[in-house]
Formats: sequence, structure tokens, C-alpha cells
Amino acid sequence: MKIFKFGGASVKNAEGVRNLYKVLRKTDHKNTIIVVSAMGKTTNSLEKLVDLYFKKNEKLYEHLAEIENFHQIIVKNLFGSKLSSVHTLIKNIIKELKEVLKTNRSLDYSFVYDQVVPFGEILSTTIIHKFLISNQIESVWLDARTCIKTDSYYRNSNLNWNLTIEKINSQIKSGNTYITQGFIGSDLNNFTTTLGREGSDYSASIFAYAINACDVTIWKDVPGVLNADPRYFSETTLLHHVSYREAIELAFYGASVIHPKTLQPLQRKEIPLYVKSFLNPMKNGTSIAKGKSLVPSIPCFILKPNQTLLRLFSLDFSFIIEENISDIFKLLHLYQMRVELIQNSAISFSVCISDKYDRLNELVAKFQSKYNVEITNNLNLYTIRHFDQNAIDKIKNNGKKILLEQRTQNTVQFIAD
Repeated sequence: MKIFKFGGASVKNAEGVRNLYKVLRKTDHKNTIIVVSAMGKTTNSLEKLVDLYFKKNEKLYEHLAEIENFHQIIVKNLFGSKLSSVHTLIKNIIKELKEVLKTNRSLDYSFVYDQVVPFGEILSTTIIHKFLISNQIESVWLDARTCIKTDSYYRNSNLNWNLTIEKINSQIKSGNTYITQGFIGSDLNNFTTTLGREGSDYSASIFAYAINACDVTIWKDVPGVLNADPRYFSETTLLHHVSYREAIELAFYGASVIHPKTLQPLQRKEIPLYVKSFLNPMKNGTSIAKGKSLVPSIPCFILKPNQTLLRLFSLDFSFIIEENISDIFKLLHLYQMRVELIQNSAISFSVCISDKYDRLNELVAKFQSKYNVEITNNLNLYTIRHFDQNAIDKIKNNGKKILLEQRTQNTVQFIAD
């Protein structure tokens, strides 16, 4: 079997769903598991819904009605006069979401997030499943929560590999076409969990590993893996081939085209990953497999915005040594900070972090008992893999103030305002 994964941009409207259908028609869609994200910006809308819920904002149900209306418009465009049964399905899913909000008693933001936000994937896969069936592509709708089993670390859960493999293989039968959700799973109490933002790619690789798939294809709105994100860089080049190791490095540093956890399972079983354009499905795109590091061999640029730089200075000018650094990392872990870059000197320690869980103030309060703390927010972290001087000049000469620079043999990083 093979795995296809379609992201939110590829199914953001009715035309996108029709294009998914055309891709399946142009490829051999039998014996395929199709992993789908929420439509367009639905995940963002559902995240806003969670915020409104915790703020007890009176616009909560008005916003939920907008989410329903967005999907009903897509249903109307896809099914026309035959929409009644699908229209009812969407209403029932929204009704179920309302019930989750009304009956919830938990004050844990991450738990509530994971019970609410995955409805985006449930909505998208329901619509796509019904559309494919109405156009003579027989498919089986599979609830990923019944087979992707995780712990209860909500919003970034860890996979129970053995149980997941067992569950997937008990439900997947060779020869069928399956439609399932990316990003979501469930814990041992059957509460919904998520695999981390943009985790649908990881879902695809989990299914691939479990069934020993022949390959995985991620369908995107770009021609393949580029050497820079076109949202931030005006000049980009298609990478025809990337080795597993190099792709893992790029993902680690924040290349948005591939989820960081996606590649390890594929590498273990040497399952090739293809990144292709859903607009030009017959083009080769990028292959990620064994072989040369990069083809062509050129610098790769990665930008992570909205970073925070913390600088810690010892209160008594004593050295910051191993014991201090160990304590610092324990606190970074405790307050769920993603560490992007570190640098230390005799009496100072600098760390660039992503405050995903909005716990920076708690962390800083803890640090201030032992250190003088300088905080700089809203920074950009630039990473260049396989850099040369021209690549460095592109970043340094763009008028940004460089606050911190770090180099290794193959990688240079800058924190800039």
C-alpha cells in the first residue's frame, strides 16, 4: 500500500476537493491510505474558538456558526441539489462539538484544545469521503482516533508505537482506499489527542511505518521541497533529491514543508517520501530517500519568526557552570519551552525559545530568583544549511540587527530583530 497526505491548503475550498479527486484519478488510488488535514484555516478558527471558550466570550457560538457556514458552503458547491444528507452530517458534527463545549468541566487548556480542534479533520474527511463516493471512488472512512494511540500529553502527545501498529493493522485491509485524519489520535482513556501543530505529515509516516508502505507522497501547493520558504524569501530553488539525514536536519531547524517527526519512522524502514504539487501531479517533485545529501547542492534558508531571546546573568558574577545549566534546562522543560538555540559565556547564558504554551511569564519569574533576566520578544531566527558567504550576506545585508550568531561546520544561525 501507499500513503497520500493532503494538507489544508490543498483542500481549502470546493475546487481543492475536486482537485484532490483529479489527483486520485490520475494516479492509482487503490490500495491507498489518504491522510487529510482540516480545510484551509479551520485549525486557526478552532483555536480561536478555544480562546473564546476560556474567556467566556459571548461571541463563542457566533464564531462556531461561522465555522459551520464555511464548511456548508463547500458542501453546497460540491454536491449542489444532492447536498441534503451531507448537510445533515455536518450539522451533526457541529452539534457534537457544541455538546463538548457545554459539558466540559476541565480547566486544562491543552486538554480542551485537543477535544475541540480535531473537529476540523473530522469535518474535512467526512466531506471528502462523501464526495469521492458520489464520484465513483469507493473509499472507507477511518477514524484515526481508533488506531493512533498516544499518551495524555495533550497538544503534543507521544505515540504508543506497539499499540498503534496493532490497531492499524487490525483495521486496514489491502486493496481498499481509506480516508482518514492527520494530526489526531487518542489516549488510553479514549480522549482525543493531537500530535503537535502541523502533525498530519507525522500521521502519514505513522501509517506508512505500521503497514510497511511502499512510499509516502505529501501533496502541497509548492512544486516540492524548496531551498527556502517562498513566503519569506523571494528567490527559491527546487531540491530534486534530499537524503533522509539532511531532511531531518532541515525539519529540526524549522523547514515548514516537513513536520520534524515525520522522517524518523520512514528512515528506519527506508520508505521513500515524495513531496509533489497537487497542481501538477505528474511532475517529479522532490524525493527524500537514501543518496546524496542535496541535489542540487546549494544553501538552504529557514526562518522562524516570533522567537524570544532570554539572557540570564548570574547575580553575584559567579560562573554559570554545569549545575546551573542543568537547572536551567529542567525549568525550560517544566514550562514546555521549545529551545531553538543556546550560547553561554562565563557569567551569562542565552537561549532562544518558542513560547508555544504561553508560559513565558511563569518561567521568567522562576529564573529571576537566581538570575538577572533580559527578555527580547518578536525576534527572527535565521538558519542557513550549507552556507557560503553570499548566503550569509543575504541575511546580514537586509537591514536587520543581529543579536546573536552561531556557526558549525554546515550551519550558521542568526537571531535578528
